[in-house]
Amino acid sequence: MLLALLSLAAMCRSVLPREPTVQCGSETGPSPEWMVQHTLTPGDLRYLQVELVKTGVATEDFSVLMNISWILRADASIRLLKATKICVTGKNNMQSYSCVRCNYTEAFQSQTRPSGGKWTFSYVGFPVELSTLYLIGAHNIPNANMNEDSPSLSVNFTSPGCLNHVMKYKRQCIEAGSLWDPNITACKKNEKTVEVNFTTNPLGNTYTVLIRRNVLLGISSVLENKLTRTSVAISVDEESEGAVVQLTPYLHTCGNDCIRREGTVVLCSETSAPFPPDNNRGMLGGWLPLLLVLLVATWVLAAGIYLTWRQGRSTKTSFPVTTVLLPPVKVLVVYPSEVCFHHTVCRFTDFLQNHCRSEVILEKWQKRKIAEMGPVQWLTSQRQAADKVVFLLASDIHTLCDSACGQDEGSTRENSQDLFPLAFNLFCSDFSSQTHLHKYLVVCLGGANIKGDYDALSVCPQYHLMKDATAFHTDLLKVTQNVSMKKRSKACQGSCSPL
Repeated sequence: MLLALLSLAAMCRSVLPREPTVQCGSETGPSPEWMVQHTLTPGDLRYLQVELVKTGVATEDFSVLMNISWILRADASIRLLKATKICVTGKNNMQSYSCVRCNYTEAFQSQTRPSGGKWTFSYVGFPVELSTLYLIGAHNIPNANMNEDSPSLSVNFTSPGCLNHVMKYKRQCIEAGSLWDPNITACKKNEKTVEVNFTTNPLGNTYTVLIRRNVLLGISSVLENKLTRTSVAISVDEESEGAVVQLTPYLHTCGNDCIRREGTVVLCSETSAPFPPDNNRGMLGGWLPLLLVLLVATWVLAAGIYLTWRQGRSTKTSFPVTTVLLPPVKVLVVYPSEVCFHHTVCRFTDFLQNHCRSEVILEKWQKRKIAEMGPVQWLTSQRQAADKVVFLLASDIHTLCDSACGQDEGSTRENSQDLFPLAFNLFCSDFSSQTHLHKYLVVCLGGANIKGDYDALSVCPQYHLMKDATAFHTDLLKVTQNVSMKKRSKACQGSCSPL
């Protein structure tokens, strides 16, 4: 009986069709199916996505490849599908072009998987270079006949530079100083002098240190050929607090193309002036530490006795809770397409997350949701979810937009679409309402100003970083300072109602 059941199960498994998989190989020329007339052809892909994948184990002996995944459109034409062809064009110093053809091992019998999910496949290949714009295009085979529109799907992908957490371990980046931590500190000694301290790199002997705000405030050179902590005093012509310090190393391995590092000028901590020699003061200095220790010990003892007495009177009022840790502020950041993403948007995002206790919503990180929901519905839902909406403006020319961001064609247009004008038009009606206006902020970087097309933003609070960093930080966190945790959700629901 058992043997019969096992035989029946084996027969059932043999009857069930096997699910298709892909077998990919290089195909540089046109596909053979293109030369044949087809009565019917499959439709285009539903979704195409590119991610980075690290291969190899050794720290300096690995390659970064593209992980290209795609989803088939669930319609009847899937039964005609034989293969999917993927071509990648890279634009950098030299243009590259290569294609792979991924054949499906089995014919498709249904529009979706037996489990009910969509047909999803992936291919890992195509080596990735630093700071390069790639155009990835894919189409199904058999493709459309000659002189007919060929359905296809394409996406843009810009690879990161040496400051990326994966790329920085490549040999080329290590030689350019990606693992070097100069630990820059800069402080304003007085109105005319800024002191800059940093750790040198043993692979170089020359460094340029400049201080700038909107214009160059001061510059100096440092000569040092060994690993050490060095200091340089730089004369400045204008107010330097909050200015940017740029450190440019000249290493033996990368010459003038080494990675630049930055810091910020702060006020120097005050130091006490030395006392003139005095025997009485010398004796007082010897007893002063002991007196301070006794004073602190007495204060701690008195505080302990007082708290014990309060606890004995009432356990309910012994340690009143006066502070509540509120959740981070959700901030939706929108920016024009011409803004350098890695150099400007990423650094501003780091500032919000690390210094303003904010949870950032960025369209660059939610491309899949935008593709599924549509940009209008996505912006509307994010406006409802966000506590603040920041319109980020930056000057068109970035003198520090180096190899980590890239100045080549297309490097500043990583986004497949510019959501800034759409967000401006969608949220514009809120600017005339005092109930909603508090939700919107305008941040200007690098001397940027509100352009004529966006004059309506002038009614929103404006901040020039880093000059107005303190005011921006305060206003950004008002949503948590003025509302308790229980009331905050109700207040947000009332002030963030959809249009």
